[in-house]
Amino acid sequence: MLIYQKAYVYLTCGTELLVFVEPDFPNAGLQVPGGTVDPGESYLQAARREFAEETGLSLDIALESFADQDHIFKDVPRCLDGLHRRRHFHGRIREKPATEWEHFEMSPNAGGPPIRFRLFWIDLFTMDAPTEARFFEGFGAQLETLRTRVERQSNGRH
Repeated sequence: MLIYQKAYVYLTCGTELLVFVEPDFPNAGLQVPGGTVDPGESYLQAARREFAEETGLSLDIALESFADQDHIFKDVPRCLDGLHRRRHFHGRIREKPATEWEHFEMSPNAGGPPIRFRLFWIDLFTMDAPTEARFFEGFGAQLETLRTRVERQSNGRH
């Protein structure tokens, strides 16, 4: 089985998490920015690069690794079959760059045409906050850990 190293960014502003959907692939579900670690890159370097490619924004903040996850893909459209060894990073910003925007990733790792992303924020603590099941292929598995981190920060405990 092929193994792919992956890095993802869970960016929060207060209690809100930056997520995206792919309007041209509406069944994909909610995702967070990130992707494949290139040869010679660290997970952190890949997280920053992939975040910029998928959002159009650059991060000049600290990113903390907060979870690792192995996820197997088999016959998932537009995804590379194999073990995706994921490292999840959390970053915090004080002010949102925008409420919602679209951005195109011009050179997807799996090949093919540019991918259109619609990025927006979700509140992690509202009654209608998306459940883990609304996220694509395991990305929601980190929500409870992330909620704890965000709650701890908002209460002034680090």
